[in-house]
Amino acid sequence: MTFPEDFFWGAATASYQIEGAYAADGKGLSVWDMFCRKEGAVWMGETGDVACDHYHRFKEDVSAMAQIGLKAYRFSISWPRVLPSGVGPVNPAGLDFYDQLVDALLEADIQPFATLFHWDYPYELYKRGGWLNPASSDWFADYTRIIVDRLGDRVSYWMTLNEPQVFTMNGHYDGSHAPGLKLSFGEILQVAHNALLAHGKSAQAIRNYSKLPAKIGMAPSSAGSIPWDENSPADIETAREFAFGITQKHLWSNTWWMDPVFFGEYPQDGLKLFEADLPNITPEDMHTIHQPVDFFGFNLYMGFHVRRKEDGAIEMIHFRDPNDAITTMDWPVIPEALYWMTRFFYERYQHPIYITENGMATTDWIALDGKVHDPQRVDFTNRYLLALKRAMDEGVKVDGYFYWSLMDNFEWARGYKQRFGLIYVDFETQRRIFKDSAHWYREVIKSNGSILKV
Repeated sequence: MTFPEDFFWGAATASYQIEGAYAADGKGLSVWDMFCRKEGAVWMGETGDVACDHYHRFKEDVSAMAQIGLKAYRFSISWPRVLPSGVGPVNPAGLDFYDQLVDALLEADIQPFATLFHWDYPYELYKRGGWLNPASSDWFADYTRIIVDRLGDRVSYWMTLNEPQVFTMNGHYDGSHAPGLKLSFGEILQVAHNALLAHGKSAQAIRNYSKLPAKIGMAPSSAGSIPWDENSPADIETAREFAFGITQKHLWSNTWWMDPVFFGEYPQDGLKLFEADLPNITPEDMHTIHQPVDFFGFNLYMGFHVRRKEDGAIEMIHFRDPNDAITTMDWPVIPEALYWMTRFFYERYQHPIYITENGMATTDWIALDGKVHDPQRVDFTNRYLLALKRAMDEGVKVDGYFYWSLMDNFEWARGYKQRFGLIYVDFETQRRIFKDSAHWYREVIKSNGSILKV
């Protein structure tokens, strides 16, 4: 069993989670810089001020990627590192950092996949209303122009927004992530609409300013909807209905975010349910959001089984019995989720798929032999890759897989409590240690997937 010869075996990171250097060389503050200073907001009061110090150690980290054999690396760009005020004068040192990172990746024969927004919103723009400001999509388009004008002669693959469901719901609705707001549902819908406009205008800017043929997508978040009985056509349809239906007033949704991008319209069930709270939405807005994109990326970590009850409602079940595996994030380990959502998304949106994040947090430490043994991560990744290959064998076009994460990092409100990396990071000394999973992933890549255990 092998994957396609041109398959992108990758790993992913995000700027605030690894770069550190939070105020170095002219960088501006982000909402996460400020949120981490709010008492009780982050586990143990930890911050991303230093994180993995990737800003100063990127050459070492690119060397580690090359040793693992990565074919691609998904990273994000810190908007306030490049534009300290979010708009206006460019910070040359910030732009130079990403310039050098891209050069180092290409020198190591690693394809750069750039994400333009992975949650570290400029604090100065937050003070001007942030995503609620009508000008927010234009701010993002201008930032995109600056980045693509500099990097678009070497970067072909672009993602506009990472997990808009999360920065909208956690950041602006329940307040558990930066900027820590608890807005009304109507305001949340406005945030979402402005973010989608930002995606559309960003895609236009990428097309206009890239010097290479650009490949554009997004990286939304998705949990897997799995049929209760995989051999039952009725249960499969129930799982598909649940994956793409909107029945509650929240934006943990696939279709509210992706239908406008791929179809140019919001889903009718959402429009009906949200009718009293909808912002002003014009045909021109929908045209702007509905720009041509080249792939469907999505992040998936877990899933749940669904079944239809006697009253016709669909119920969601995370754990079927007490023996179900669970990660240290309290997320169930259900590889079938990756199979079903890859299949469902491909059937609905008909674009090549990238798994832009998939991975697990587990209890990693340096053993007495000086190594880091993480057999659960190896087993987890093996199982999920088999599920992905199952979808591919059935005709789904999947062009790449990005393990989350390359290295242990700042895990948002959970601080440094959770370790997702292939590489162990000693946050006191910044020493990097390849975990067993890194060595295993190297062999997976070298064999193009043929060593996966069935």
